[in-house]
Amino acid sequence: MKGVFPLNKFAKLRTPFYYYDTELLRTTLRAINDEASKHEGFIVHYAIKANANPKILRYIREAGLGADCVSGGEVEAALKAGFSNDKIVYAGVGKSDWEINLGLDNDIFCFNVESIPELEIINELAGQKGKVARIAFRLNPNVGAHTHANITTGLAENKFGIAMRDMETVIELASQMEHVKFVGLHFHIGSQILDMGDFQALCNRINELQTQLESHHIRVEHINVGGGLGIDYQHPNRVPIPDFKAYFDTYAKKLKLRPGQTLHFELGRAVVAQCGSLITRTLYIKKGAQKQFAIVDAGFTDLIRPALYQAYHKIENISSDDVNETYDVVGPICESTDVFAKQIDLNTTHRGDYLAIRSTGAYGEIMASGYNCRQLPMGYTSDELL
Repeated sequence: MKGVFPLNKFAKLRTPFYYYDTELLRTTLRAINDEASKHEGFIVHYAIKANANPKILRYIREAGLGADCVSGGEVEAALKAGFSNDKIVYAGVGKSDWEINLGLDNDIFCFNVESIPELEIINELAGQKGKVARIAFRLNPNVGAHTHANITTGLAENKFGIAMRDMETVIELASQMEHVKFVGLHFHIGSQILDMGDFQALCNRINELQTQLESHHIRVEHINVGGGLGIDYQHPNRVPIPDFKAYFDTYAKKLKLRPGQTLHFELGRAVVAQCGSLITRTLYIKKGAQKQFAIVDAGFTDLIRPALYQAYHKIENISSDDVNETYDVVGPICESTDVFAKQIDLNTTHRGDYLAIRSTGAYGEIMASGYNCRQLPMGYTSDELL
């Protein structure tokens, strides 16, 4: 089964471009809110790094989600899109002074702090403004995740977070500072996780840490477990919406929240990935000695995930219902890694046919580059093409 695309509207648009099914996005957001609202104290933030298209951000803000940012530019994008400053959290291992000042000036909800030197700088900059910055410490729980090695973040070897052995030390240090207020703990173990057992392991670790802190009379207001929930890249039509019920239920059953404690989530890929497709036109069909190539006008400048992570994306010829043939789908970039897929079956493809590279709403448009002096791809929503 193929996705449904308004081909008659595409003829006027320059390819490649991103196409966003906004009805699917709205349905996904309703599913998130419906499942999260079943559990008291669950608060969802959208991880802007997945997709910062202003039109997409507007839908997400209108659904009531907060914003999770990892740069000053993302904080600016969140504010411009209308996210309330008290729903903005700011993480990242390397916050520069101007980025910290931006968060302070806009009284964001929380800085997720990843090192003692960062804590000291936030305290210093907040002091210069006569403010008190709310902070959560991002701890590295040393919990593995069943995902690609390049997108795990919760192991001791990763650059993210503060080692658990230093937890009590940094909390004590913060308590002695005049311009920061410790309000929570932050965790994130990786991305594209489909095994709920990974999230259960994180819950177990957090339960242990909370008990340890309480033995020292330290109470935590907010727990932030990051995001990480994956999607079904193999079957975007059959499984367009992730299993949010299983995800939120896992935390509700396994994490021992204290009375009045809030639990924060930072979902990115799970919110936007399935609603987006990269639309590209076929330039040439090149028949080699052992295979044939569908050469398209999109390249890894438009979608880098296959080259960077060897990521799989389902590809559909949305212009043809002819019998299947086997192709390597490749782009025009002067690099051997500019390949979207090898030896895949597509309806017989001709010059000018549109191909849809599916499940690209996350880490697609946002990671595009101008390498080879190529123009950045545009992004269009289904609402604006009606």
